[in-house]
Amino acid sequence: MTEKLSAVQIAASGMRSQSERLRHISENIANADTPGYRRKTIAFEEQIDFGRHTGAVEAGPTRLDRRDLPEIFDPAHPMAGDDGYYMGSNVDLVVEIADAKEAGRSYEANLRVFEQSRQMGSSLLDLIRR
Repeated sequence: MTEKLSAVQIAASGMRSQSERLRHISENIANADTPGYRRKTIAFEEQIDFGRHTGAVEAGPTRLDRRDLPEIFDPAHPMAGDDGYYMGSNVDLVVEIADAKEAGRSYEANLRVFEQSRQMGSSLLDLIRR
């Protein structure tokens, strides 16, 4: 029975991590046109419980994309300097949409594992009751 609980916990940790990733992606998309905005990324880390690897994952610290911000020429923009340039955002919408699809599919895969584990546990209890 502990393996079933372990599978449920691992799938739940994957869903939590992917939802955190989706939150960062949505922030990036929302701020794609914000001057000076740097893309946020996260990496997943394996959870360690009292020195033992659990197999579950968690979202690591939020990191800012260190790529250079593009200089955009628009003398009418309020943030433009004397030369007419201002710093844009380093968010690439194509990359963000691809990351969002990947995170959504990973979330769905973890959800299927979660549901299958629950269903297997329920079926096992039904068999034991007979």
